Amino acid sequence: MQSNNFHIRHATREAADLPTILGLIQELADYEKASSSVEATVESLNRTLSHHDPATSTFTGGFARTLLLTDADGTAAGMALYFFNYSTWTGKPGIYLEDLFVKPAYRKKGYGKALLKELAKEVLKVDGKRLEWSCLDWNEPSLQFYQSELIGAKKKDEWVGLRVDGDALGKLAES
Repeated sequence: MQSNNFHIRHATREAADLPTILGLIQELADYEKASSSVEATVESLNRTLSHHDPATSTFTGGFARTLLLTDADGTAAGMALYFFNYSTWTGKPGIYLEDLFVKPAYRKKGYGKALLKELAKEVLKVDGKRLEWSCLDWNEPSLQFYQSELIGAKKKDEWVGLRVDGDALGKLAES
């Protein structure tokens, strides 16, 4: 997607894309006061992300895709990192948005909405039914944005997020 103010494209194996994605991940972690939790590296992103090949309009193998948004001057202003999921109830695929991040200097310009709009298009391309994500309960500005008429997301209070990681993951695998 392109407008006079910004450009959105899928990340490729270009030399600058992976460090850009990692930088945005680190800025998001800083915003969420979790800088020390980032373990990703350029090398791990290269191995695990799916990269777009503009020449063939295909993607390499990988677990997640990244939409990069650049400002009119070419500066990386934000990203949406996502992967496909599946709903047994609808029998259809969907997208889970792992991270949406727009740099503070670029907020209030419609970039967040533009990234979500592109993700909605990706869901519809695969005849999907859902675009889902999580938001920290203390992140009131983001919650207000997501639940606004602009986006129209509904908060799911009846579901509780669960996670197994660290030592518990190894313990479970060996049990």
